[in-house]
Amino acid sequence: MGRVEGKVAFITGAARGQGRSHAVRLAQEGADIIAVDLCGALPGVAYPSATEEDLAQTVKEVEALDRRIIATKADVRDRGAMQRAIDAGVAELGRLDIVVANAGICIMKPWDEITPQIWDDTVGTNLTGVWNTVQLTAPHLVKGGGGSIILTSSAAGLKGLPFLTPYVAAKHGVVGIMRAFATELAESNIRVNSVHPTGVDTAMASGDGMAAMGGMLEAHPRLGAMMTNLLPVDITQPVDISNAVLFLASDESRYVTSLAMAVDAGNTQY
Repeated sequence: MGRVEGKVAFITGAARGQGRSHAVRLAQEGADIIAVDLCGALPGVAYPSATEEDLAQTVKEVEALDRRIIATKADVRDRGAMQRAIDAGVAELGRLDIVVANAGICIMKPWDEITPQIWDDTVGTNLTGVWNTVQLTAPHLVKGGGGSIILTSSAAGLKGLPFLTPYVAAKHGVVGIMRAFATELAESNIRVNSVHPTGVDTAMASGDGMAAMGGMLEAHPRLGAMMTNLLPVDITQPVDISNAVLFLASDESRYVTSLAMAVDAGNTQY
């Protein structure tokens, strides 16, 4: 216990899934939380979207650990809303040490069925939203003398998984954002890393989209092996990713920066 004691973490996409898991895991180890989530649907997303009730549940679970949390409904694409949420959270909790840019969406379709709307929503959330998060939080870390920034990418940020063109493009872009900011922020004692999960047991891995993915893989059997994990597990749990986030947030990784950490059960070895 206490691996991030006394620190404050800002987490996007915190209403449920990996984001909630990260908030709870960091709170278990002593951190207070600033949480944001869209709490709404985007066109084309085939799984249930997070709600304000989901965000309230994250608040309840963090507070049950006797930690403080400031939660706000905000779209990571909206720089004004993000700036207000960040500044209000830091004003209330007094500092910022850890940033977890976790918010993301996934729309599964063949390359020739991707619309400009799907492209814009996916890249806007998964890439521009990450840039917004890092650029708007970094001044607080600089002012505080350092910190750790963790970006959620994917196995799809390290290889070209099928039927996910805008997702793959955005998640590869996250690696570029990570390496660029790691280079420029190092002189301020700020570390920047990315985590790359395989499939995680969240709402994103459910619903009509995942069912459609199964059908597409059946129609293109040569691509199926790309989705296979090397270790004998079909899907991981959110806490598996949260444990990696905790390591990268803690002083245990004090000399780890510009690392693309695969938490993927060996998926990217295929």
